[in-house]
Amino acid sequence: MSLDRSDVEKIAHLARLAISEEDIPGYTHNLSNILDLVAQMDAVDTSGVEPMAHPLDATQRLRADEVSETNQREAFQKIAPATEASLYLVPQVIE
Repeated sequence: MSLDRSDVEKIAHLARLAISEEDIPGYTHNLSNILDLVAQMDAVDTSGVEPMAHPLDATQRLRADEVSETNQREAFQKIAPATEASLYLVPQVIE
């Protein structure tokens, strides 16, 4: 896809970018090259390719889900400004 001067000016306007007149030909060339690359990638048949979450097919190392801290609920409930039925009470913010 080839862009022209008016396309680059319109893109710059929509992106609220100030581009000097002498830079417009360079932007036109670079943006056209980017769009051509996207068109080439879009033309590749990927129907047999399985999607991956990571390009290196890496997996996250997981640790055991074990309790590592003591229960301090009672201590925190005692210093809270207001509690009821083991819940923290907060001021109403939505009417």
